[in-house]
Amino acid sequence: MKQLYSIFLIFALNVMLAQEDGPIPLNLGEGEDVLTYAHPSEVGLDSTYIHSEVSKIITNGIKKKAFPGAQILVAKNGKIIFHQAYGYHTYDSIRAVALNDIYDLASVTKITAALPALMKLVDEGVLNLDQAFSTYWKPWRKRKDKRDITLRQILAHQAGLEPYIVLLNTVRKKNGTFKKRFVRTKPNPRFRRRAYDNIYVKSRFIKKVHRLIDRSQVSDEKSYRYSGLAFLIFPDLIQQLTGQSFSEYLQSNFYGQIGLNTVNFNPKLKSYTNFIVPTEQDSTFRKALTHAWVHDENAALLGGVSGNAGLFASATDLAQLIQMYLQYGVYNGKRYFSKAVVEEFTRVQFPENDNRRGLGFDKPLLNNAELALSKAYPAPEVSPDSFGHSGFTGTFVWPIPKTNWYIFSFPTGYIPPVPIDRSTTSIFVRPCNRFSIKLG
Repeated sequence: MKQLYSIFLIFALNVMLAQEDGPIPLNLGEGEDVLTYAHPSEVGLDSTYIHSEVSKIITNGIKKKAFPGAQILVAKNGKIIFHQAYGYHTYDSIRAVALNDIYDLASVTKITAALPALMKLVDEGVLNLDQAFSTYWKPWRKRKDKRDITLRQILAHQAGLEPYIVLLNTVRKKNGTFKKRFVRTKPNPRFRRRAYDNIYVKSRFIKKVHRLIDRSQVSDEKSYRYSGLAFLIFPDLIQQLTGQSFSEYLQSNFYGQIGLNTVNFNPKLKSYTNFIVPTEQDSTFRKALTHAWVHDENAALLGGVSGNAGLFASATDLAQLIQMYLQYGVYNGKRYFSKAVVEEFTRVQFPENDNRRGLGFDKPLLNNAELALSKAYPAPEVSPDSFGHSGFTGTFVWPIPKTNWYIFSFPTGYIPPVPIDRSTTSIFVRPCNRFSIKLG
């Protein structure tokens, strides 16, 4: 596994996206609750100071080879005041970072794909957070250790489910080659799930995945234990409940209505003119540069569509989706779900068990304000009402409703070539968090 590629960061107050040199195309709408452009001085900020401080942080990260490039967006009070690109996609310095680049969101997919669908279905009464999940997912009715687990416990990572199942181990032999009963190099009617340019997975492999999850162990102790397993199930559950595929449901109910043209799965199969930033030089699975295909192996083996990972987006499109959360379910005059459901999903669910999580959303550590910068998450200054999520490729999203701002961090190519400490946390994310708080 080799690290390449540029880091995409957005740290923003209230809303995001702006640039000094002129706006990039955005389908912003004309309502009072949409993103707009402004000069920093219009919100009481010093343009020179912002440029200077951001450049210091990014230059330091590039100099220390935490990433070869970056994209920074800052906004305050609904005014887009800064949007700047730095460096290159990769260390070979061939393609410069562009403001409309598309990025692999990794586990941020959980809060931008799985959660919007689940929140809507909860809001409509189709799903009940405190009902046993087996009410909706029939295979669990026969599993003694799973039949009584609720959707609330699952989303708050309080169910005791295994953290992860490495599906790659199922489809590969010990010598690293693929098992032909699961993977082929060319498509046919039985192998239609495309994981990469020349990797096609058996169409019914999803059934195997479901069985692996159904048979997985559950801890007797119901305490905080992060697990992404149910997010592999959610796309099929949502199709079962709505009659639409996961992608179709998200497109028709959220992305299409808001006007998010780049938010999608499998961008390689779309006709985007935007450049897609690669994530890593993969030496074990694809044996090639992972570019325009999802980095997460589990999502890849499911054909690139998953509730766990797989979503791609540009900064500007993702900003509008997160702004909808910050406005409690409303964007451009349309309500997508109630304020009550947003508040419920974004509050800490099991603090008595030392579990900081909301429903699907991550939250600050319970004693976050009392901790030093090196131990706090995501930074000591963020308020308890804030929420967000991070991803393996370095993606990081963190809205803060009380102060009406949010932070995005998207280090593409965050996966290092050799084991190292994740120095970008101290080099990049935390300084940006603190800087954005100072601006607020």
